[in-house]
Amino acid sequence: MNVSLYIARRYLFSKKSTNAINVISGISVVGVAVATMALVVTLSVFNGFHDLVASFLTSFDPQLKVTPVKGKTMAADDPVLTKIRELPQVDVATECMEDQALAVYDGHQAMVTVKGVDDNFDELTHIGEILLGDGTFELHAADLHYGIPGIRLAEALGTGYKYDRPLKIFAPRREGQLDMTAPEEAFIEDELYSPGVLFSVRQAKYDKSYIITSLGFARRIFEQQGMVSSLELRLKPGSDIDAVKQEMQQIADGKCYVKDRFEQQDETFRIMKIEKLIAYIFLTFILVVACFNIIGSLSMLIIDKKDDVVTLRNLGASDSLITRIFLFEGRMISALGAVIGIAVGLLLCWLQQAFGIVKLGSSSGAFVINAYPVSVHPEDVLIVFVTVLAVGFLAVWYPVRYFSRRLLH
Repeated sequence: MNVSLYIARRYLFSKKSTNAINVISGISVVGVAVATMALVVTLSVFNGFHDLVASFLTSFDPQLKVTPVKGKTMAADDPVLTKIRELPQVDVATECMEDQALAVYDGHQAMVTVKGVDDNFDELTHIGEILLGDGTFELHAADLHYGIPGIRLAEALGTGYKYDRPLKIFAPRREGQLDMTAPEEAFIEDELYSPGVLFSVRQAKYDKSYIITSLGFARRIFEQQGMVSSLELRLKPGSDIDAVKQEMQQIADGKCYVKDRFEQQDETFRIMKIEKLIAYIFLTFILVVACFNIIGSLSMLIIDKKDDVVTLRNLGASDSLITRIFLFEGRMISALGAVIGIAVGLLLCWLQQAFGIVKLGSSSGAFVINAYPVSVHPEDVLIVFVTVLAVGFLAVWYPVRYFSRRLLH
């Protein structure tokens, strides 16, 4: 039996001679529990937003995207792209040409990103799930090329779900100098027609500036015949994305980037990770402050148990054993607060998931979702538990040794 742990447990749950010690000990447990609960809930909310954003991106972004390291484009028949396209794990491969242009419609204009894609783009992504309108996903018909704008871009241009007149697209010529006396000659002009739909990814990056059209239209207006800006891929079900990605990187040999969905949105997810880290650091500081209550509780307990310490020494207890008693006392307060805080935090997360208690706003439909999203990750719960124990141990280590030394000498 661990004598110091046994005695510490008795001290923690037994009634003290001074009732204030019990009160302060209870306050210490509650303080640690509240800080722990805040950590669990806050990190879970950040996870919820992370998973929510990721779910939106899967409707538009491919599983893997291959882009050139140098320049904006590369030849569609480049041997690297051919080898990647022919890998047995690849189910769908779509050539894309993407660049910026000027869109003009009925007196409104906006800088847009024209994304030309193959006809199998709807097989590559879940684009069909985010289309709005009474039309279907079409890119061209005979000599007509269709353009599917994002919902916020359609609002800015005033096109609505279906625009009756052609949408004019202007792109600068790749060669030659700009003649200010005839600026129209420095641009290539073409027209897009409406298939009766637009898309809504619920991400401003896409909804506000993207137009999806045919690959042939994009190559013509950007003067990039036979070129691609990216090769977008979907793998066969059951494929190991990380393993395939590594194999593609070996094939590319530094000539191309191979990015998964999260790397394609690296800036967005990096910001979210930084925000989550900052929240974790600030709440840990609050936890440190809560642990000062433990120091006060232990200080009063050491004074209260002065006679017990003398008795233990007379029975042959060493100074280190007596010190460990109060160290275990502080650790148990931290551990008890951690367990209670995690349990309450998980309960609150479940209630939020099940009933959406905390709303994002009072106006229904003003946000993508009505309540704060929550996603509990086991690794975060483990990190919180370890953090609470570590902070509790470090907070009581020096004060216990100091007061014990004063008491024993």
